[in-house]
Order: sequence, then C-alpha cells, then structure tokens
Amino acid sequence: MIRAVVIVNNHGKARLTKFYEYLTEDKQQQFIRECFMLISRREESHCNFVHGATALGPGTRLIYRIYATLFFIFCVDEAESELGTLDLIQVFVETLDLCFENVCELHLIFNMEKVMDTHLHETRQGLVPFH
Repeated sequence: MIRAVVIVNNHGKARLTKFYEYLTEDKQQQFIRECFMLISRREESHCNFVHGATALGPGTRLIYRIYATLFFIFCVDEAESELGTLDLIQVFVETLDLCFENVCELHLIFNMEKVMDTHLHETRQGLVPFH
C-alpha cells in the first residue's frame, strides 16, 4: 500500500505532500526531513530503494526518482512492488510533463490544484491502489 507521496526540491523544501494515513503536522515534517536526508546523501550509483524504518513505521520503504531539481518520493509498505512503484513515478512525471510541457518546480508551486488533480486522476484510473 502507498503510505505517502512527497515531492521535494534539492534543498529539502516540500513542494507536494500526500499522506494516505493520518499524521500530525510535526510527524509529517519529520518524515519529509528524514526522507530528504536519506535520499540526498545517497550516491547516484545506489539503487532507488531505501529499506528500513521511517517516521511511518517499520516495514516501509522509500522508492524515489530524481528529475532535475525534484525528488519524487513514494513511501510504500512491503506489499508494493518496487519496480511497479518506479513505473508509477515515471507515469506521474510523464503526465505532469504533458500538462506543463517539461514540468519544473515552479509549475508545482503555482499550479498545485492542477498537480493534485493529475495525481487524483491517476488514483481514480487505478494507478494508485487504495487499501
């Protein structure tokens, strides 16, 4: 199950967050900081999967892709396919590219409603499973 979707820039500033379970604001911020610290320090030669406990609890994994200055991070549990989630990130980015013609950080900042509609549309199409 997808537990959270976070997009941050290369300075750790959150540009989009979607949590599929309740977390307090403090826990959300802790999760975002933890994700950024784990991923930003990894070498490019490492895989795009980070195993281990996070602010969302044990048994969760971070699956991410970096496009230009944006980190697209999905937090999933053990039931989700790592490669399937990477594919989902790719489809999400391609969809945003179609909407904005080469999506960048400013598109996420100034068109949040359109970005969320794109994400919600993918959810309704069955690309993001709800459990």
